[in-house]
Amino acid sequence: MTINQKIEHWLTSHKRNLSQAKRPFVTLSYAQSWDGSITTRSGESLALSGLEATRLTHQLRSLHDGILVGIGTVLTDDPQLTVREWSGPNPQPIVLDSQLRMPVNARLCHHTDKNCWVLTRLKDEHDYNNQVEVITLSSDIDGRVNLLDALALLWEKGIRMLMVEGGSDVITAFLKAQLADALVLTVAPTLVGGYKGVGHLGITDKQLLPQIRPMSVEMLGYDLIMWGDLHYQSLDLPQESA
Repeated sequence: MTINQKIEHWLTSHKRNLSQAKRPFVTLSYAQSWDGSITTRSGESLALSGLEATRLTHQLRSLHDGILVGIGTVLTDDPQLTVREWSGPNPQPIVLDSQLRMPVNARLCHHTDKNCWVLTRLKDEHDYNNQVEVITLSSDIDGRVNLLDALALLWEKGIRMLMVEGGSDVITAFLKAQLADALVLTVAPTLVGGYKGVGHLGITDKQLLPQIRPMSVEMLGYDLIMWGDLHYQSLDLPQESA
């Protein structure tokens, strides 16, 4: 079985056993350098994945109902978030944009098959020509879109499997809120010394840090692919014998 088949089988098994939490199953998927950097500095774009890993990313997109990024990723990379290097349907594009900075000319505003959903805490005062559905949600204590409310709404709109590609603030927010269920991480054989993929989680107790288990690791081209389920509670850890 190839690595692509293994990861698809793993994700499909989760799709068959979705929890009753009334929120989508959330997969974090992003690429980083060997030292944990996703780019040289905040606001800069840096392609790290090789061809095979890029094809895997597009396969992952095809296996999810929706794909979510933060507005920072839109402004920096202007991504399409479509399935181009693999055969399969495009996921629903979704943007977290608390301040409603989504540019009208962004490529996500001009998909031929799906309107972009923008999750914000502000009222829509833009003219997106029916290419964008602006959804106003409540704020969290930091003044950003409340992720629990966002996931509940996405569930109501039919999103059962959600892929989160970044950027760092979004990845960190999902981990801090303990709302990410799985991780597919591409590690490129590069040292960048730059901006990290995961920010400060506000956790000092090692036992409370997010754990990945069981974890699988394989090479794909020149890149290392790591994947597994995320766990947050220290009580889930196996007890050590005395």
